[in-house]
Amino acid sequence: MSALYSLLVYLAAPFALLYFLWRSLREPTYRDALVERLGLGAAAPSGGVWVHAVSVGEVRAALPLVNALRVRHPDRPLLMTTTTAGGREVAIQALGHRATVRYLPLDLPGAVGRFLDRHQPVAGVIVETEIWPNLFRACASRGVPLLIANARMSEGSERSYRRLQPLLRRSLESVLMIAAQSEEDAARFVRIGAPPERTRVVGNLKFDIEVEQGMILAGRAWRAAGAPGRAVWVAGSTHAGEESEVLRAHRSLLAQRPDALLVLAPRHPARFEEVAALLSTGGWRWQRKSGAASSLGGVEVLLLDTLGELVRFYAAADLAFVGGSLVPIGGHNLLEPVAVGCPTVTGPHNFHSAQVYTELSVAGGLTSVGDGQALGEAVVRLFGNSDERAALSAAGMRVLDANRGAVARLMGILRPVFKPDPET
Repeated sequence: MSALYSLLVYLAAPFALLYFLWRSLREPTYRDALVERLGLGAAAPSGGVWVHAVSVGEVRAALPLVNALRVRHPDRPLLMTTTTAGGREVAIQALGHRATVRYLPLDLPGAVGRFLDRHQPVAGVIVETEIWPNLFRACASRGVPLLIANARMSEGSERSYRRLQPLLRRSLESVLMIAAQSEEDAARFVRIGAPPERTRVVGNLKFDIEVEQGMILAGRAWRAAGAPGRAVWVAGSTHAGEESEVLRAHRSLLAQRPDALLVLAPRHPARFEEVAALLSTGGWRWQRKSGAASSLGGVEVLLLDTLGELVRFYAAADLAFVGGSLVPIGGHNLLEPVAVGCPTVTGPHNFHSAQVYTELSVAGGLTSVGDGQALGEAVVRLFGNSDERAALSAAGMRVLDANRGAVARLMGILRPVFKPDPET
């Protein structure tokens, strides 16, 4: 099956490269480092720690672990790989010169071999659900231990992976440890071939979220300067089909609070223009964040068309809606607004963060709505009840604090992997 898999990857590779070129028409960063998809490009310093996080959400989830690795092993180089342009940009913004950021190559034997030869990591951490047979096999043959951290698997993913069970079993048997988010995730990994003795529940990295105090203060400063005294809410990480529902909810709020301001943050930069057109044709008074004046008097909607600032606006807001949840995307990081004390609302589709969603819901740290109409009703109700907003915020904080610790447990697993740090 391994040979057949490699053949299929070789056949698919030209189409993948064409896809990246097509994406580069709207997102140039896809083109800027296309050679990295083939395992080429500038090499990182050897002997470093390598962390792979596929996209924006996984990069943000991995940052507490990355920061802990930097503290524990300050003299080791750090390599972070992503698959998407958005993930790459967030990693560069968050880590800057403290890490080398690259695209993960396609899962071709030659490409992954060149990647490992160029960077020579001492160990690798794969975040969440990335299983690449050729990459895993190449790491095993070179003695590069791999850890799957924050491992999660939905029921749908398990059904898909079971068709490839013989191939995946061999890949997962080469992994040092599969550190699952929950008992359900661990069981699903075992059912697709992971060794039970190397699969354990470690917890969810997202609960170890770290928000710099400077980010919170910057959000409050923006609020004081740009929207003093106004009712401000954020719709973060929205997808197609959600913006129209969010705007309908904002119409309802404006009927009660004419001073209300919505900060609308589409998940993908490629959709900024699409959402801008929706605002223009809808007759909204709006501005782009990238070109907004210091004062937003008269502006009803601020389009957040920049990356890396969403948490700052959560910190500035009275209320947050987290997107990817009114449509069946699976939801995004509910803990980002919770971590800055922002009362949080979500839709019904949160299967990518089922544990977080359940913990928050049971504790009363989250308001869940079934559709766009219910979103409008919830937003109006919550802006009319400061005590309810405060209770949501406090309950969310309690859930966050009660579930921290995954980073420390992962560091314990990784401790035997590292030889003494190289001398400076």
